[in-house]
Amino acid sequence: MKKRVTIVGTAMLCTLFLGACAGIKENEVENEIKYDYENLNYELVWSDEFDYEGRPDPEKWGYETGYVRNDELQYYTEGDNVKVEDGVMKIELRKEEDGKITSASVMSQYKGDWKYCKVEVSAKLPLGLGTWPAIWMMPTDSVYGEWPKSGEIDICEHVGCDPGVVVSTVHTGKYCGDSKKSNCIRKKDVSEEFHLYGLEWLPDKMIFTVDGKEVLTFDPLKYNDGLTSDIWPFDQRFYLILNLAYGGSWGGMNGVDDSYFPAEYQIEYVRVYQSPELQKR
Repeated sequence: MKKRVTIVGTAMLCTLFLGACAGIKENEVENEIKYDYENLNYELVWSDEFDYEGRPDPEKWGYETGYVRNDELQYYTEGDNVKVEDGVMKIELRKEEDGKITSASVMSQYKGDWKYCKVEVSAKLPLGLGTWPAIWMMPTDSVYGEWPKSGEIDICEHVGCDPGVVVSTVHTGKYCGDSKKSNCIRKKDVSEEFHLYGLEWLPDKMIFTVDGKEVLTFDPLKYNDGLTSDIWPFDQRFYLILNLAYGGSWGGMNGVDDSYFPAEYQIEYVRVYQSPELQKR
């Protein structure tokens, strides 16, 4: 099981921000391949519409278990805190009779792993001081070393102490907590309405969106950085994680409040698309 090391500085960065192919043309630029994207013909390759009842589809989802990272307070159960009903997957954060705080983290590792893809997740985020829901991706195999050397892709993070603020971030060996690789936007009704959180992952850049609007582009060539592994470890397969954490280094930076329990994180659908042309790269 991959572990995520405590993230340092993300909350500070958020505060600072707030005060594909019919033809791919290649050009050699300083020993790096530069792509010109035109009419990428994306095809749906993996999805869960949650059009069933009960536990999440075991052919698509597995679970993290235990206390896993960031000094968080919740214990992840093996599916006891997640169910599919009324057309959505619901992850519940709650306090058990013995006082233990439990939640769930579902992941697609070895059931859905991709390189270069478009991801769309329709989700409604929970309220509550201390809550920390996320939509993110980690490498299936840590080819370039332990975190953050092999990369991390945070499509959406939200902490209860900053309600309505959605954060997208990229972590690499060189860029971990770098303000140029993170962005915060305000979306006041994220806990009242479903919103579409998206990622378009191309061979040389990533585009993050909320409701179809671009919120962050990670483009190393724009910064004349090149595509070395410490900057761009994103030439390997990654898998998706949907989790609801509580407390920890960021979620709990202003304290926690369990009067909101049970808190519920709802996911309406998950869809992953790929371009056949990009898969030749």
